[in-house]
Amino acid sequence: MKIRTRFAPSPTGKLHVGNLRTCLINYLFSKKLGGEFILRIDDTDLQRSKKEFEEAIISDMKWLGFQWNEIYWQSKNTEKYEKVKNLLIEKNRLYECYETQEELEIKRKLQLSSGKPPIYDRAALKLTQEQKENYKSQGRKPHYRFKIEGSKIAWKDMIKGDISFDVENISDPILIREDGTMTYMICSTVDDIDMEISHVIRGEDHVSNTAVQIQIFEALGASHPSFGHLSLVKAKDDKISKRIGGFEIESLREER
Repeated sequence: MKIRTRFAPSPTGKLHVGNLRTCLINYLFSKKLGGEFILRIDDTDLQRSKKEFEEAIISDMKWLGFQWNEIYWQSKNTEKYEKVKNLLIEKNRLYECYETQEELEIKRKLQLSSGKPPIYDRAALKLTQEQKENYKSQGRKPHYRFKIEGSKIAWKDMIKGDISFDVENISDPILIREDGTMTYMICSTVDDIDMEISHVIRGEDHVSNTAVQIQIFEALGASHPSFGHLSLVKAKDDKISKRIGGFEIESLREER
């Protein structure tokens, strides 16, 4: 098997030490096994993605000595995402929903107040065509959810060992927003298939995403990569993120 790992930063902020650790592990893993390391810019979040952040990420990685075999931009693959969207609709795995954010929030609060987990109730699956047309006439645009199937999702994690999720505890995720843009969940899966990624090594905050993505891989007739989930790098009080200053590679480079 050809080893291909990827580092997929989102240009919504600068590269920080938490990102760097994930990047380094993917890089060293691929190089040790004679594989390839891919840089992918996950820039489908049109509102938050900035060219200046993209340039800063690439500059920091070059300064640190990373060399990638290929570089991709998600924003250049939108045509493929649209084809996958239509395919999943044909397979009855993607369904249109018309709830507003306010209505979904009310549902969530009612579930929590009743001691229930905030899992989508699949009310949209019961809509008649007449009801859908009525929503459209009101100016509502649909978002699309992926229908989780089966009873259990399980895999052998490279780091954590055996992991499993009961499907009844997973909410059908939104893959397509009202404005037609695609979410991380579908873009990442499609790109991993296209790029023939063999191993995905990322933070443990993605474990539940992996459960969903495994089903998306299967729905698209593709084998899923091997997954490994790393413990998170934490600051004194919380995990390191783009919202916490002082851990960016750029600022650390300036301080050296």
